Amino acid sequence: MNKFIDFLNKEYFITDSIKFSIVSILFVTMIFLLTYFLLKVVKKIATKKLDEERKLKFKSVFSFLNYFVYVVVALITFQNFGIELTGIFAASAALFIGIGLALQTFFQDIISGILILADQTVHVGDIIEIDGKIGRVENIKIRTTRAVTFDNKVLIIPNHKYLTSTLFNWTENGTVLRGSVSVGVDYNSDVEKVKEILLEIADSHPHLMKNPTPNVIFKNFGDNSLDFQLIFTYNNGFRVNLIESDIRFLVYKRFKENNINIPFPQRVVHLQK
Repeated sequence: MNKFIDFLNKEYFITDSIKFSIVSILFVTMIFLLTYFLLKVVKKIATKKLDEERKLKFKSVFSFLNYFVYVVVALITFQNFGIELTGIFAASAALFIGIGLALQTFFQDIISGILILADQTVHVGDIIEIDGKIGRVENIKIRTTRAVTFDNKVLIIPNHKYLTSTLFNWTENGTVLRGSVSVGVDYNSDVEKVKEILLEIADSHPHLMKNPTPNVIFKNFGDNSLDFQLIFTYNNGFRVNLIESDIRFLVYKRFKENNINIPFPQRVVHLQK
């Protein structure tokens, strides 16, 4: 029995400063198992009364905190059981610096992900625009955000982009959005008739909202045309391309029926004899 105890307590040296024993390994294993079960219990209690969206956000942040807790527990445990880590840290200093530089963006993504989840800048289901790309948010993870674009492509956004780029959240104030279609007409056109046709098109479109009412703006006296803009509201951001396309088809058709010309750029050349 004494020999077995001596065997368990016998210290083994990897280097002069790094040593361990069987007992210390068993204790470290037990502490890590205890930490694992405690974290699992905390996670279960914390998410018990959360709805599905908040539960996903908590799990994302908690997965990052798990790694932090394990690192702290490991350092404290190794130190208390006499496992010297100074030699490892000293020998690996250059390696750690290299890894730190290589993972700089990775850590930026993680920190940004935590800030997004804590600040609730973006939610699942929001329609966002970043770097000229538009998509509906499907999943927010600790390092990346996944969104689906108009053409059903998956847009994977590194979370640090939220800190370095301008973000437009189309649905931050709700699902009601404002859109517009611009059109130019010939200088000889009846501007009141143009306004009437544009408003009729907007009022009759099934996907446009009646309140607030559509509006027509006389934008400018252009070089080749009188420029108008039809402004409308809708409540489905992912249909905006189809809605604008429908309106342009109808504008072209109605203008043609009413002999309203949509001019193209022209140049007048005067010849002198």
